[in-house]
Amino acid sequence: MSDGPDNSNNSNSNSNNDNKKKSSGFDFGRFARQLVDNATFLAKHVIPTTLERELDADRVLRRTMGALIETAAARYPIDPGAEWKPGNPLELLLVGYSGTRNTGADVRVEEMIRQFRHLLGDDHLRLSILTLDAKKTRGYFPGVRQLLAPKLFPKFMFDVVHQHHGVVACEGSMFKSKFANALTTFMVGAIGVATAEQKLAIGYGGEAGAMDPEVEAMVRKYCQRAIVIARNPASVGVLKRLEIEASLGADTAWTFEPHPPEVADALLKAAGWDGKKPVLVCCPINPFWWPVTADWKRGVEQAVFKSHSKNHFSSVYFHAGGEAIEAQQKAYVAALAGALQHARETHDAFVVLVGMEALDRKAAEAIAKLMAEGSPSGLRSTATSGEAPPLFISDQHEHRTLVSILRKASALLSSRYHAIVTAMPAGVPAVGVTMDERIRNLLGDAGLSELCIEVSADDLRGKIEAGLARIFADPTPIRTALKKDVAHQLYLMGTMGQTFVEAIRRRHPAFPIREGLGRTGDVLAHLPSLSPELQALLVEFPPAPADAPEILA
Repeated sequence: MSDGPDNSNNSNSNSNNDNKKKSSGFDFGRFARQLVDNATFLAKHVIPTTLERELDADRVLRRTMGALIETAAARYPIDPGAEWKPGNPLELLLVGYSGTRNTGADVRVEEMIRQFRHLLGDDHLRLSILTLDAKKTRGYFPGVRQLLAPKLFPKFMFDVVHQHHGVVACEGSMFKSKFANALTTFMVGAIGVATAEQKLAIGYGGEAGAMDPEVEAMVRKYCQRAIVIARNPASVGVLKRLEIEASLGADTAWTFEPHPPEVADALLKAAGWDGKKPVLVCCPINPFWWPVTADWKRGVEQAVFKSHSKNHFSSVYFHAGGEAIEAQQKAYVAALAGALQHARETHDAFVVLVGMEALDRKAAEAIAKLMAEGSPSGLRSTATSGEAPPLFISDQHEHRTLVSILRKASALLSSRYHAIVTAMPAGVPAVGVTMDERIRNLLGDAGLSELCIEVSADDLRGKIEAGLARIFADPTPIRTALKKDVAHQLYLMGTMGQTFVEAIRRRHPAFPIREGLGRTGDVLAHLPSLSPELQALLVEFPPAPADAPEILA
């Protein structure tokens, strides 16, 4: 008698099916699960990462600008754009970082304008300059037409270069990723469209440094036919590695003349200076919130909800941020504040904070606050301890005033390159606290590398105090080295003028250039008018013609 139904046939059938599965080696269920897992992984990780990379705002900006440079080359045979004709002024477009109240950027360009006018004459030259904010450049660059550049600039650059006879890229940080890849794209866009249309394309006195690979590739591709004059040997080396024929020149701020010393005297005395104490000027920055990057999503959120105001730079551009960066900046501010307080107490210095760009106000105010609280130094032994130092920021004071104050200093502590440059003609000894190669190159060229300190250095405060102690103890050798280097830089700036003249002569043989200018002329005749102080430096430290760089054009 059976205890249940006979399932032997079913068992045999199931067994046969299992055997068939095993013999075929294919598991449909497992395959389906893997397919779902892979699709999920793609949806969660690969696709978003790829989209984020391909739609990265900086990458889109570069690709758009690159495509428009290629379009300009294709357009040229049909529509070459503005072409110079004898009897007409040469129309040059100056492309830089104007419109941010950046003292260095504005001073550089003003001196380029003076030099170009000296070389070519106002009757034969018509200049235009791009500005990022016309309100902030109102009253600057007299006689030069100012054109407002949009934040998203590729199509604008494609059009505006087409309307000029040539381009001069003016930005000091010309080919670098440290501040913003968009800034280098801005420079390359102008140069690239100009070379595509076989116009003058000159990079004038800029710096080349570390670049992201895609940015470096763009510079290599579109600046090959430009005339690039770099402001130090290190930058020449970077450009030659990219197969760009660069020559050695200088920054163009060396010839700048500020307001007379009486202007600085009046402002400093109104701020509490007794006219006797040594003035110590500090030019701080936020060295850690660079580079600025573009971000569509945050740009929209900022425009609608103001949810990223803390790190918002402009439009869709944002500073780097986060707890780590804030901690680094706090340590930097504390180190500078402590060293300045120490200088008050040890060297009886009258401390002044100068913001060379409007952005520097935050750092200057943070230092002033710490010094007012007395917290950076445990000592409160003098009447000036615990007092906030006066602030002079470029959002309230124009460039001639700020440089006048810099030149009243007995010592300078600066993270701003052009604060050191514009103070050097007065022989102001400086300690540089640097976040990149610019101040390192500057002080190194003057033989004063030991006065340059990295922002990330251990015991930053102690190193600053040691540097300032050296300056206050024996400033004469440092002053001499700085003044000697200024004379050398003036000579290099003169050779830049020769290159500029030769570039115009080669591109426009019929252009009326004065006798005695160019390759065979006197180098110093290619400089704009110089102050008596600069003329005296050239007499005291006569440049050696053997040091003259190659004239590329």
